[in-house]
Amino acid sequence: MPTMQATEGQFLKYEAPQGYSREDVTVASGQNLAAGQVVGRITASGHIAAFTPGASDGTQNAVGVLLAAVDATAAARPGVIVARHAIVVERDNLVWGGSPTNAQKDAAIAQLKALGILARKTV
Repeated sequence: MPTMQATEGQFLKYEAPQGYSREDVTVASGQNLAAGQVVGRITASGHIAAFTPGASDGTQNAVGVLLAAVDATAAARPGVIVARHAIVVERDNLVWGGSPTNAQKDAAIAQLKALGILARKTV
């Protein structure tokens, strides 16, 4: 039986019209990210990677949510993030790399809120 892939409709509940909420990005080589993944931006390259709370390369700061899965395992690849003015599902239904604590998730959600990305409870 095939495995279901996460889609934007499962995490994105509202976005501004005409693509305002979205930003074209480059996903860093070595990353295999799912739709709904909370991401950070590597300071040195500007590329996107999984949000990593203990990092010091820029990925410790949440900058958005990946709109569709991107497999950049072998090489950097283009992607799209929800970067501003949107509503997503609650934090535990987003995709988190590693095993961040609840406090780390709360901090990331606060960073997203500062960008206008609000996490709402699912019903």
